[in-house]
Amino acid sequence: MKNKRAIAPAEILGAICGVAAAGVFFIHTHLSAAVLLTFLAVCLAAPFIPATGLFLPVIRRGRRETNSVAVTFDDGPDPRTTPFLLDLLARFNVHATFFIPGKNARAHPELISRILGAGHAVGNHTFAHDVLVMLKSQKTLAREIDDAQKVFGDFGLTPLTFRPPAGVVNPKLGGILKKREMICIHYSRRGPDMGNRRIRGLSGKILAKIRPGDIVLLHDCCPESANFSAETWLAEIEKILAGLPQKGLRAVPLAELIKRPVMGKKARKPRPD
Repeated sequence: MKNKRAIAPAEILGAICGVAAAGVFFIHTHLSAAVLLTFLAVCLAAPFIPATGLFLPVIRRGRRETNSVAVTFDDGPDPRTTPFLLDLLARFNVHATFFIPGKNARAHPELISRILGAGHAVGNHTFAHDVLVMLKSQKTLAREIDDAQKVFGDFGLTPLTFRPPAGVVNPKLGGILKKREMICIHYSRRGPDMGNRRIRGLSGKILAKIRPGDIVLLHDCCPESANFSAETWLAEIEKILAGLPQKGLRAVPLAELIKRPVMGKKARKPRPD
């Protein structure tokens, strides 16, 4: 028996708004139009607020009834920053999850091997990290995810987690991930650092608001900016790692925090779209 397709919250909300609009149409046509416009506005805003889960399930934190958080890094690896970060994580005995674009993994295989060898996890961050990929076709989005999976497969692993570039989602993503047995991971705490373009005071911004169960978003890329200092960035990361115990928190692997595997060892062939 085939599994029934789960009904997305957007479909339920659309049905409710449709019924409501029809119900008030003969009473006040402007009110009916307002209901439909409200639904349209919610759908337009939802891709930029994935935590709503309107189009697909999104995990952005673990349970609050814990003293744990998970540390994640996006957009690397970068030979100018990642090796030093790995040394720092080892010193604090912290296992992070790296959401990596496939093109970066292909360009720096030695760093991927070192990340995995140190016991860290790897997630899919598309192949090219195109921040506009969610505005493109379903075929393009699926190819971006699959091309990255092929690169990671060369390292003997298959990411089971996906983080969309810039955190933007769309209605097509849920079906694509489901076919690949993947889950969408967002975050609940960040600087924001704008991809390491704003690192001044980063540790203070995160530690001031961090809470149990948070998934922390950081970056291990080196932006093409004259103001970026790898030493300053690393010092901010060290302050975060050192500050967590002072908050009564401990950094645990993402898989432990969300109670789900982050990556697998065997490649899974997706069903065609």
